[in-house]
Amino acid sequence: MSSAEQTLRPVRYAPAHTPRLAWAELAPEVFKAMVRLDAAARRGLDPKLLELVKVRASQINRCALCVDMHSKDALAAGDSVERIVQLSAWEESEHFYTGQELAALALTEAVTVLTDGFVPDEVYERAAEHFDEVELAQLIAAITVINAWNRFGVTCRLVPGHYQPGHK
Repeated sequence: MSSAEQTLRPVRYAPAHTPRLAWAELAPEVFKAMVRLDAAARRGLDPKLLELVKVRASQINRCALCVDMHSKDALAAGDSVERIVQLSAWEESEHFYTGQELAALALTEAVTVLTDGFVPDEVYERAAEHFDEVELAQLIAAITVINAWNRFGVTCRLVPGHYQPGHK
């Protein structure tokens, strides 16, 4: 087959998996409460920073739906493809992010992966240098909320790829 013929051949992707459970439909009051909690947690936070935090937590938790959604929301908020692509290796790509964003990403990882059973003092103190107490409380709330969303997404095997920013 020539390279021109290969170029014209449609790509055959693997089929999407079937979700396990439509939890939002089956527990609508919980879903509505999560939406309200999410809205409350985002107040006062920069939308670009918030989406970086959500993408990073979702990458760690392997929530494909949330990685898809929040990568698209980050782009819609004006962030760059390059910063989103580099996010999984942010510690090796620090020059793509501000000091405040780096502190938020470190805190996101510490709150998301509680393998030692606590958030290290140095991570918390670094974040406290970049955020006032109200902002820090909101950031911790936002990190906690995205982790909860991730757990619903991963457990119920929600399918990524269909989300469009502005059509929640």
